[in-house]
Parts: sequence; structure tokens; C-alpha cells
Amino acid sequence: MARYKLVDRDHVLDAAEQVIRTKGLGGLSIDAIAKAAGVSKGGVQSSFGTKEQLIHAMLERLADEHDAQVARLAGKSPTPRQRLKAYVEATCRIKKSDADRAAGMMAALLNAPDQLKEWQAWYENKLGEFDLSTPEGRQARVVFLASEGVFMLRSFGFMKMTQSEWEQIFFDLQELMDSPDQLSKKSTS
Repeated sequence: MARYKLVDRDHVLDAAEQVIRTKGLGGLSIDAIAKAAGVSKGGVQSSFGTKEQLIHAMLERLADEHDAQVARLAGKSPTPRQRLKAYVEATCRIKKSDADRAAGMMAALLNAPDQLKEWQAWYENKLGEFDLSTPEGRQARVVFLASEGVFMLRSFGFMKMTQSEWEQIFFDLQELMDSPDQLSKKSTS
């Protein structure tokens, strides 16, 4: 009886990301991924099933990496505000190569409605963490959305900025988090 070689899932995911970077989303196929990874199409399919499931695995891995960074920065038993500060800091620390990976994965979402629904639910849950009945909660929501917005603008190439400009934006967001009364002053003026 023949023994099948186990496929290294991370290696296949790396290959899939490389296919997206070099050939674009239109070039992403099980065959292209298998060739890039140096494995059989059957090996890719037995590890991930469909192309959509592979896209899900790429997105999940990217999110898990970011979540782990946030958890390290937030420490044990963080408050919602500490978690948000850690989220903003982790987003600021994202390397350009990882931002490019994320942009490719986000573009893949547009062609995978089921995956998009999962991420819509993730954002809904994330935004649900903010107590919008308080100025601090509304301010935290603005900081979160600004962090996500600048990340997407830079990642998709809609906005060019130097590393220094990037860091300054996140410094400003951190400062805003350290001054929770800023929004209440603005909303009562």
C-alpha cells in the first residue's frame, strides 16, 4: 500500500499567498497553488478541500497572527481600552509585506461571499465591544475605525505614506486613546 506524503499546510498557504502576489486573484487556482507549493493538486485538496476553504484558511491564519500580537501587547486580563490600544499598536507594527498579504486576502473576500459574511460578523462583534452610550466608547469606536481605515488605504495603495507618516498616524491614535475626554469636549461644543 502506498503511503501519502503529508502536506505542510503552512507551506501551501505561503504558496497560495505567493500566487496572489505574483498572478493576482484571478491566477489563484488549486493547480497554480499546487505547482507553487511543489505538491499535487490532490494534496492541496485533501488538506483544504475547495479553493474557498483555502482562502478561508489564509484569512484565518492572518487573523490569528494579528490576534496573537494583540494578546501579547495587551497582557493578561486587559480592559477593553487596553485591548484596543494593543490592537492599534499591533496594526501600526504590521510590516509592509504582511500588509500586502492582508490586502491580497481582503481582495479574495470579495469573491467569497460566505467568507465575507464571517468577516462582517467579526467586525460587528468587534464594534459591539464599545459602549456607545459613553464618550469613551464612541471615541474607542472612532480610533478602531481610523486604525482599520488607514491600514486599508495604505495596504491597497490608495494612499502612499512614508514609514514615519504611518507611525505618526498611529501615535496620534494612541494619544487620542490616552485622552478619553476629547470626544466629549467636541460633542458638547
